[in-house]
Amino acid sequence: MAQYAILCDVFTVFRESHLCISVHLYLMNYSKGYKNFVNGRYLSEGVRVTAGILLPAFVMSYFNMLATGIVMAVGALCVSVCDNPGPVHHRRNGMLVCNVLIFMVAIIISIVAPSPVLLGITLTISCFIFSMLGVYGTRASAIGIAALLVMILNLQHILHGAQIINNALYILSGGVWYMLFSLLLYRIRPYRLIQQILGDLIRNTGGYLSSRAELYDKDKKYDTVFHAVIQYQVLVQEQQSLVSELLFKTRTILKETTNTGRVLVMIYLEITELFERLMNSYQDYSILHDYFDVTHILDEYKHLLLLMANELEEIGIAVKSGTVSKINFEVPGSITTTKAHYNDLRMNFMKPENINGFISLGRILENIQDLSERIAILHHYTTYDRKLKRNTAQKIDPEDFIFRQDIKPSLFFDNLSLNANIFRHSLRVSIAVLAGYIISLPLHIGHSYWILLTVIVILKPAYSLTKKRNKDRLIGTLCGIIMGVIFLYVIKNNTALLLIMILFMTASYIFLRTNYFISVLLMTPYLLIFFHLLYPNDFKVVLTDRLIDTAIGSAIAFATNLFFIPAWEHSTIKNYMVKILESNRAYYTVIASAFADHETLLPATFPHTRKNVLVSLANLSDAFTRMLSEPKWQQKGVENIHRFVVLSHTLTSYIATLSYYLQSVPLQYRAGDFLPVINETDLHLANAVFTLQHNPVKNIMRSQESLRILNDPADELMKKRQVELKEKRFETETKIALIKVKSVTDQFNYIYSLSEDFYKICIAIETE
Repeated sequence: MAQYAILCDVFTVFRESHLCISVHLYLMNYSKGYKNFVNGRYLSEGVRVTAGILLPAFVMSYFNMLATGIVMAVGALCVSVCDNPGPVHHRRNGMLVCNVLIFMVAIIISIVAPSPVLLGITLTISCFIFSMLGVYGTRASAIGIAALLVMILNLQHILHGAQIINNALYILSGGVWYMLFSLLLYRIRPYRLIQQILGDLIRNTGGYLSSRAELYDKDKKYDTVFHAVIQYQVLVQEQQSLVSELLFKTRTILKETTNTGRVLVMIYLEITELFERLMNSYQDYSILHDYFDVTHILDEYKHLLLLMANELEEIGIAVKSGTVSKINFEVPGSITTTKAHYNDLRMNFMKPENINGFISLGRILENIQDLSERIAILHHYTTYDRKLKRNTAQKIDPEDFIFRQDIKPSLFFDNLSLNANIFRHSLRVSIAVLAGYIISLPLHIGHSYWILLTVIVILKPAYSLTKKRNKDRLIGTLCGIIMGVIFLYVIKNNTALLLIMILFMTASYIFLRTNYFISVLLMTPYLLIFFHLLYPNDFKVVLTDRLIDTAIGSAIAFATNLFFIPAWEHSTIKNYMVKILESNRAYYTVIASAFADHETLLPATFPHTRKNVLVSLANLSDAFTRMLSEPKWQQKGVENIHRFVVLSHTLTSYIATLSYYLQSVPLQYRAGDFLPVINETDLHLANAVFTLQHNPVKNIMRSQESLRILNDPADELMKKRQVELKEKRFETETKIALIKVKSVTDQFNYIYSLSEDFYKICIAIETE
């Protein structure tokens, strides 16, 4: 019994120790990561693409027609490239166009292949045209890449006569097979892709909240935190666009004919509103730290936000896996405790000089309570209860959520200019492929088409993307060759090698869209094993060719992108800066004019202006991120541009907060109080745009009269409130009125100040 008691004591100590807690957290995180991966769209996509490519080869091999099966697999591979996530009719139409195109390209390239001159001309023209398809969006760009792939893969053998048509038909049949296979899988589980992407959206919203929570940590550097926040914001907005495309361009879901479709729409609307509320909750955190670091209440706020970020991650995984999420009952208790601490501080720590800080603390606490309630609703949605209803779901206008791609032929010709980045990129691809083809002619390398493949895969419109892919391709290929050689040296059984090849192939496609280095690292061994099984006597030649061709292709791609009409971000980012200023200016005008006109409802143009500003914000952030990856000597004015990006996110948050107060604060205000500030703010933003565009600016009277008019009502209430606090009167009508008035006027003051900062920083950017 004594030994048993000792063991119990030891177990109790371990259970309560930091080591036990660390092990528990590690296991929880591992479990979440595993569930997220297993239920993620990238695993499904990797398995689908692998099966779609290999099945034709296996079936035809059974009938002793392996060569035919490999050609069909090439067709399936090419069509899989354009099978990007999106509405099913877009995917179907894209794959149909791709099948027609690869059939025609296979015939044309086989006809001109015997003549080196004709082949060089055809390669150059085709690379330019298919690269220019990028002006019509991501799916069209993928179709162009598929056409380039089939063109280059058909250079391996010279065909004649009927072989040309037969080869093209085999490629077409493989492409049609993959299209039917992919559409069949969609019919079996039509909501699966939406659930997976929606789950990722919820998890990344949790990541955004977690990053925002770091603002409450007094030891954090704001620039570092804002960089993480911006990255998550761009990611969330990209996924919002993708989910809205899937939901609101898919007729069966939009009509809400099934319970699952209705619930998915409700989840999307709820998480979108939740994210907007997070953007609306921006405060001046430096002032909060000055006031309240000694009280440690900001640590409690951070803890609450991290708890709810963890809940969002749980909900995201539940949505992806189709299970019911578990509510964290620690959150309500923690909110109650924090409220008690806040009220205690109000009674004992509040002074006339820190009233502003307490107003901000109260707003944050209200936002946390609202966030908790919205998360509880999301938990309930994961039950897919048939009784679930959402009134706003009946008022959906799909045009508020989707973006329509212009497919006019004139768009292609309008971009035939050196001012267009896509035109420069298309020229670079053409020149690089032509250079690779010319270099491959005298070398007589057995797999010289790998040079052209490397160029096409690596060369991207942005220097930063090309640089990263180049590095990943070279290092991944080298490490992959070592890995493949080890497997071939250790394993001699062909069946085992075939199974390993399938695993490598699947894993390669799983990581293709998320981590190119890992994808190449796994792709190289599967190619080596494939060629070893197909041509066992030529394995060393294949090994050498793979390494040499990759090195040559990488060198060509890097040199072309660096020296041939490069498009550096510092020369194009001003377009994004002007666009975000114009979008924010329109956004502000829509909201501010409602205050000036005594309106309590958002104008009809609000969804459109909000969508435009979020898209502009994401584009600006992406451009700045690419700029940071360029050579140092091309990062001109990077500090001021970084400041501009941070200010843009802050301004958008302030305007969004103003839109929230328009709907939620029953404020009796005087329209004339707002007009002077609105007009001057708009003029500051207009001058910022004029400065970037080198246009004459308009004069502004440098007086504080407009701010005085705006702030007079709040200042009067503040003086009255300070007297009440000295008299120990805490709950009064003045307090309620002050919070309402101060909430709105603070936002107008913040936005006014930012508009001045924008004008100053645009002058600095132009001067620099």
